[in-house]
Amino acid sequence: MKRLCMALIGAVALAGAASAADLSRPAPVPYYPKAPVFVPPYSWTGFYIGINGGGAFGSSSWDSTGSRDISGGLIGGTVGYNYQFGQAVVGVEGDIDWADINGSTSTACPGGCKTSDTWLSTVRGRLGYAADRFMPYVTGGAAFGDIRAQAPGFAQVGADRAGWTLGGGLEAALAANWTAKVEYLYVDLGSFNCGLNCGAGLTTDNVSFHTNILRGGVNYKF
Repeated sequence: MKRLCMALIGAVALAGAASAADLSRPAPVPYYPKAPVFVPPYSWTGFYIGINGGGAFGSSSWDSTGSRDISGGLIGGTVGYNYQFGQAVVGVEGDIDWADINGSTSTACPGGCKTSDTWLSTVRGRLGYAADRFMPYVTGGAAFGDIRAQAPGFAQVGADRAGWTLGGGLEAALAANWTAKVEYLYVDLGSFNCGLNCGAGLTTDNVSFHTNILRGGVNYKF
């Protein structure tokens, strides 16, 4: 009987020790998975201003001396507005650039007859596809600039002209409100008649100007 009592006391003591150990162990912390961070899609809607610059290459033709290559650079400012609905983006953009685009030929003009352009501006519509932070687009509209002609020994003559432009590009959203773009434009300013003032012949001269523009730009969207 004594042995049985001792065994019972020992079993009770062991059970109490086990219970005390269980009570001293901290309860496991429940795991709650974190919800994924929601990043809203980029919106292209808004006004913007920016700068642009690049190079140009094309040709100019005189009635009396034929065609010559022209090339050079341009840099200036941009302003525009985009409106996005779904993944379509429509907008209007204008720019005005200082330019140094010129070329000359000595064909039927000893000493070289030169065509040049000193400023160029466009007002265009844009239609783009918003792939979140990237937007390829097509663009087209009106172009404005000056066509200047000069023959050796004669004063430079010219006229401000209106024409058309067509092209496309790719714009990408950077940090905060900044975007960057690369763009191609074909520009045709038509021609002007410089009469006998070009000095390259005894007949009147029509002087034409058309060029290809490759440029980049950075915009700030409000």
